[in-house]
Amino acid sequence: MSYDSQPPTSPSSPSSSPSPRRFGRGNVTVAVAALVPTALAGWLAWQAMSGPGDSDPPKVVPLPGQSQAQSQSRSASSPADAKPSAPTTPPAATASPSKTQEQGKPVANPTATGPLAGKVVVVDPGHNPGNFRHTREISRLVDVGTHRKECDTTGTSTNGGYTEASFTLDVSRRLRTLLEQQGATVKLVQNEDRPYGPCVDERARIGNEAKADAVVSVHADGSAVGNRGFHVILPALVKGGAADTSKIVGPSRDLGTRLAGKFVQATGSAPSNYVGGGTGLVVRKDLGGLNLSTVPKVFIECGNMRDPKDAALLTDGSWRQKAAQGIADGIGSYLNG
Repeated sequence: MSYDSQPPTSPSSPSSSPSPRRFGRGNVTVAVAALVPTALAGWLAWQAMSGPGDSDPPKVVPLPGQSQAQSQSRSASSPADAKPSAPTTPPAATASPSKTQEQGKPVANPTATGPLAGKVVVVDPGHNPGNFRHTREISRLVDVGTHRKECDTTGTSTNGGYTEASFTLDVSRRLRTLLEQQGATVKLVQNEDRPYGPCVDERARIGNEAKADAVVSVHADGSAVGNRGFHVILPALVKGGAADTSKIVGPSRDLGTRLAGKFVQATGSAPSNYVGGGTGLVVRKDLGGLNLSTVPKVFIECGNMRDPKDAALLTDGSWRQKAAQGIADGIGSYLNG
């Protein structure tokens, strides 16, 4: 999932070995928010549809110095994991068109056409495939306004070794393509183009400096077997130090609610059965990526990598395309009002 601590239902933080870690999910505030009624209709419609496609599953790379059993520990913070093999490239997403840039900041392409023309979206692929090789760097504490916490974590993985960082990059690249096809200017917070990170405070800063119309951080959870489904994490009202979410709580809830509804429709996945009270929406005040954001931002945990049934979806390329489509549809719904 996102960076930081895990919800009460998530496993405890990993040991000091370079096993995959997850944002610490402790101290979670769960919000029971109502989904758009039509959103859950998509879940019913899915029952009449076929399951995921037959895309080749991604290659997996075992985490350094770990057995598969050891890899199950996940911290509840941001994304990360072991070095994956080359991520699956989305069908129509080999190279994304270049956009006008000013000092590295995305600027809406004046020649773009489509329903999202003029909009800037920042996509944050949770964790980084190189984090496990830089445990000292990602373990250092950074200021997230109300407290200090780890720069980043390694993320989780499936029992077969498919890492969260591989998943988040693949879905994020697919998402970028879908959004650009609608005219949006899209920036990835990281694209496996840096050795580790960025830290959670920098992840927030990238969206802020881009003056993004929406930011979505892509993750997958690492909870117990039997815990299934997706959930969207919304920022709580937080004020302290550099953190002040008062201006983004409302817009972020709107973004998250629309995203949850569209995700149901596109993937057929049900909202989480272990957090969110069946709504698919969770409010948290411990995540630096949300606390430090000054633009509308949410995190989405697309499923639980530690559950075999969810893992079968997360490792399927056709399902990941549906996940990217659901996220894109949710962003589009929000940006188009």
